[in-house]
Amino acid sequence: MNKLHKVVFCILFLIGLGYKGSCQVRVHMRYGQPMPPPRVMPMYRTYPQPNPGTRIELVKENFIRRQLNLTTQEARAFFPLYRQYQQQLMAVRIKIRLNSTEATANGTEQIQRELSYQQELVDIRKYYRDAFLRILTPEKVSQVYKSEREFNDELIRTLNERNIRPGD
Repeated sequence: MNKLHKVVFCILFLIGLGYKGSCQVRVHMRYGQPMPPPRVMPMYRTYPQPNPGTRIELVKENFIRRQLNLTTQEARAFFPLYRQYQQQLMAVRIKIRLNSTEATANGTEQIQRELSYQQELVDIRKYYRDAFLRILTPEKVSQVYKSEREFNDELIRTLNERNIRPGD
C-alpha cells in the first residue's frame, strides 16, 4: 500500500509540475520580450446586429430614390419626413394587430376600434400627402406610393422564391 501511495504521489507531482510549467511567461526567442497570450477565437462573432428592419428600410429608400430620380436636396428633405410617415403607419399597424389578438366579449367594441385605427391610417396618409407635396411634385408623390407597392410586391416575391425548395 505504501508503494501505491508513492506512485500516486509521484504522478500527481508530475501533473502539478506540468501545470505550473505551462503557466510561465513565454518569451520570444528572437527578441527576448514576453509574447502576448494566444488569441482565443469565439465560436461565433459577437458583433452588434442591426435591427433586421433597418436593412430592408434602407433598401426600400434606395429603391424609391432611384424610381423618383430625386436630387440630393429633395432626398435630404424627403427621407426624414418619409421615415416619420413609416413610423406612424407602423405604430397604428401594431395597434391593429394587438386589437385583433385580443379576445373581448364585446365584438362591436373591437370592430369600432378597428374602424378607428383604419381612420387613423387614412388621416396619416392625408397629412403626409400634403407634406410630401410641399417638397415634391404631384407626379413624384404619386410615384412614391406606386414605388412602395412595387417594392412590397418584389419583396414578397423574393421571400417566396427563397422558401421554395427545389424538387417540391
